[in-house]
Amino acid sequence: MNSIIEILKNNPYPGRGIFVGCSGDGRRSIVLYFIMGRSVNSRNRVFEKTGDGIRTKAFDPAKLTDPSLVIYNPVRFYAARMIVTNGDQTDTIHKHLSSGGDFRSALLTREFEPDKPNYTPRISALIEPDGSYSLSILKTAAGGDPSCCLRSFFEYSSPTPGLGHFISTYQTDGDPLPSFAGEPIPIDIRDADSFETFAKSVWEALNYENKVSLYAAETEILKDNPKEIIFNKNE
Repeated sequence: MNSIIEILKNNPYPGRGIFVGCSGDGRRSIVLYFIMGRSVNSRNRVFEKTGDGIRTKAFDPAKLTDPSLVIYNPVRFYAARMIVTNGDQTDTIHKHLSSGGDFRSALLTREFEPDKPNYTPRISALIEPDGSYSLSILKTAAGGDPSCCLRSFFEYSSPTPGLGHFISTYQTDGDPLPSFAGEPIPIDIRDADSFETFAKSVWEALNYENKVSLYAAETEILKDNPKEIIFNKNE
């Protein structure tokens, strides 16, 4: 089984990443979302809490050159369900849920980001109050064909104590950046320390030059009381 710490500390640039899992005692959902950046525009960000989640914002507004793909709501809550994504599809999912739709139908209306030549995948997660969760990746089809969007959905019907899954936008650094490939990576957290220590260890494992922010949440299953931590390199 894989260790998220080992995966991250040996990878200079996974880009943006989502981890969802269940604590070793089976009682708590654990969620992580991080962002990294290579450009000044991408690195000039922090996470900030909002009324129903978090948002990204420019650390120095004077350095913000293009907000289109860097300013968004990575996390929003709806009826004790947590939505986590790497872009403005968070709001698309929230809108569909609030109007009686679902995770899949929301993402069928979206595709990868239009940032040629990378065509960054859109990665998303929905965590239910009972600890079950869904993950999705929207990316270009084989060969990086921008005329075709490959939409993959992975549904985990019940939480497994000590197990989680990780997806990221990229495999590693490159030019163009190679999109994440395959299924979500299974992660063993049976021996993970306390939530706070685990979150800090993941933050420290991210490449120092490229990491920007990390959000971590721990919620008791069937409860609506998340414990949240934010790490911002710029603060």
